[in-house]
Amino acid sequence: MSVSFIRRIASPKKVLTTAALAAATAGMALTAAPAQAATTSASSAQAIAHQMIPDSAQFNAFSKIVEHESGWNPSATNSSSGAYGLVQALPASKMSTAGADWKTNPATQIKWGLDYMNSRYGSPAKAWNFWQANGWY
Repeated sequence: MSVSFIRRIASPKKVLTTAALAAATAGMALTAAPAQAATTSASSAQAIAHQMIPDSAQFNAFSKIVEHESGWNPSATNSSSGAYGLVQALPASKMSTAGADWKTNPATQIKWGLDYMNSRYGSPAKAWNFWQANGWY
């Protein structure tokens, strides 16, 4: 193979960048390898929550609670109580009602937390008001 022919072949990095750009343009996301899927950054958990909670006031209230409870860490665990996840469910296994992947999937934890806040307090904003008055929700 000649050097000039090799240069005409796109590099893997360029191909992946092009594919990611095309996917983003189409409104799709490329998924990470399974080994990396369990690692979710705070910003990606927040992005998931923002999609699930489009109302800005409700999202901001939900976000404040999650920031105080877990710092947006989906695997946060309270060593004394056993509360777990973004919303610090206690017992943690309650989140299984939202999905079997509750231990590792921030979307499942957000769904459960949102359902909990809506059923117990009426909304994330009302849950945040309660949290401010009591230091817990």
